[in-house]
Amino acid sequence: MNLYRTAAVVTLFSAAEHCLGFLYRIILSRTIGPEGLGVYQAAYTVFAVFLTVSASGLPVTLSRVISRHRAHGNRVREQSAVSGAVLITLVFSLPITLALFLLRKPFSAVFADPRCADLFYILIAGLACTSVYSVIRGSFWGNKRFFAYSFIELVEEMIRIGVGVALLLTVTAGVYGANLAAVAVLVSYFCSFAIALVWFFLTGGKFRSPRGELRPLLASALPVTAMRTSSSLLSSLISVLFPLRMQAAGATAAHAMSEYGVVYGMVMPVMAIPCAFIGSIALVLVPELSEAFYRGKREQVTALTERALNATMLIACALIPFYLVCGKDVGILLYSNADSGQMLSACAFLLLPMSLTMIASSLLNSLGCEKHTLGIFLAGSVAMLLCTFFLPSLLGGGALLVGMACDACITTLLSLLLLRKKTGKLRAGGTLLRLFAALLPVTVLGALLHGVFIRWLGFLPALTLTVLSLLAGEAAMLSAFRLLDLKALFRRFFAKNRKKIAVQS
Repeated sequence: MNLYRTAAVVTLFSAAEHCLGFLYRIILSRTIGPEGLGVYQAAYTVFAVFLTVSASGLPVTLSRVISRHRAHGNRVREQSAVSGAVLITLVFSLPITLALFLLRKPFSAVFADPRCADLFYILIAGLACTSVYSVIRGSFWGNKRFFAYSFIELVEEMIRIGVGVALLLTVTAGVYGANLAAVAVLVSYFCSFAIALVWFFLTGGKFRSPRGELRPLLASALPVTAMRTSSSLLSSLISVLFPLRMQAAGATAAHAMSEYGVVYGMVMPVMAIPCAFIGSIALVLVPELSEAFYRGKREQVTALTERALNATMLIACALIPFYLVCGKDVGILLYSNADSGQMLSACAFLLLPMSLTMIASSLLNSLGCEKHTLGIFLAGSVAMLLCTFFLPSLLGGGALLVGMACDACITTLLSLLLLRKKTGKLRAGGTLLRLFAALLPVTVLGALLHGVFIRWLGFLPALTLTVLSLLAGEAAMLSAFRLLDLKALFRRFFAKNRKKIAVQS
């Protein structure tokens, strides 16, 4: 019960954070446009490479190391591990920042669009701070301080949005709008770093000699860092390669950057909605899974893995009908861009492999399979690059979505096979079949109702009624197929309210 309650709290924070970020993305799309979003995204993907090199593998590795020390009751080793992780990230981030500023002129030639360089150098000024912040969050994660982990991330998002909106509304002359968004990101990095450090010390955190912890941390973190660095490099390569391939097919530079901005600035944020929930599942389960794994409790490891996969499939599949039926309307409503809406509907089924890849990678890393996840990632990346190189002349921005689909399907299949090998027989196939059987008629009915509503009602009433119809249909069908226990949820809700009333009276 405590596990579910913790997951619910983390999900609330994560959902709030993603909602705020999503609203901010809408504001950016309407103020700086698809081309500005493309410039911002291209610069951020290059910055993400250096952020990944500095800190990406350390939080998850530190969390697992702390879980191992917790299993043996060794508090001193926990503190040494945190100190070692902070030292490692500073050794990487500070020299990288200095070198990039010293080599600013030659490095700026990396960007296909020169406007990206100024934006990148605003972001890189916060590399060391946000790298240390990531490590401190990893220590919160390993010690199961999920409130601190989630709350500070939400505060960072709120600061980023507040500063960004204020700058976009007040500074109108002489500064490119995307640069203002980068300044807001930099301010949020400094603030979250300060808050996390204060919280760390106030809750009893200490830095000790990292002796004995540096080598194990590096050995475990390097494969994860290599995988995520490769992912960031892949994103950076695509941000350069895709516009070049579009231009080679006859598109203008502005149109190519707009297509890139639609996919990565408009479509992908909506596709990432399940991440708010799946990330919460991973956040709560990974420390539990690591402790069970190191204590040799194989049955518990298998049970936790199945629970995570089933919950992930339920979340992803429950959203697919909404994307299929309402995707086009969502693109128009949020971005006033019909192309983004059509892409959302076209790639609705991509939600399932994307979601499974995310949870499976987290589970495998918690089981010490970092090297395997790196190999799996590289296998999927080859398909993504091939699609980006050969398909833009035929599909435009759709080439990126086809590449993502191939990548996600390959990595999902390989990850699930490895999970099955590590944990034993996983009974997830039956759940997936029942989900499709339950949601297929809901999707068909929703499409029919949407056609009727849109014909006789206005845009917003039709969209609202369609969403409500899909919600009601899913609740009924998921309950009928015993995939969702509505009666238990209602009993738990009313029991909790009765207890509150009894206490107050």
